[in-house]
Amino acid sequence: MRGDLIRVLSAVEEKANELKMDGYEPDLVLFGDKAYEFLKEQVTEEFGGEEGITEISGLKVKLLEELGEDAVVIDSKVLGLGLGGAKRLKVIKD
Repeated sequence: MRGDLIRVLSAVEEKANELKMDGYEPDLVLFGDKAYEFLKEQVTEEFGGEEGITEISGLKVKLLEELGEDAVVIDSKVLGLGLGGAKRLKVIKD
């Protein structure tokens, strides 16, 4: 559904903007396995093709199974150096 794809794109951009306002430079989105499959289905339905998703809203996409139905927008250069640098979002809504 186009609405789900727009919702996910908007959520990723919102979290990236929140990080930017906090002084970070987001460059990566980690998707859980279920969240990635959901996104891939939405993109395939909307645009066709079977390629994997490597970028969303200008951010690189990586898979991290443990996130499940969620995704995390991060600034990979500062993650782990202290608090901040990441924002989590719910991709699959119940």
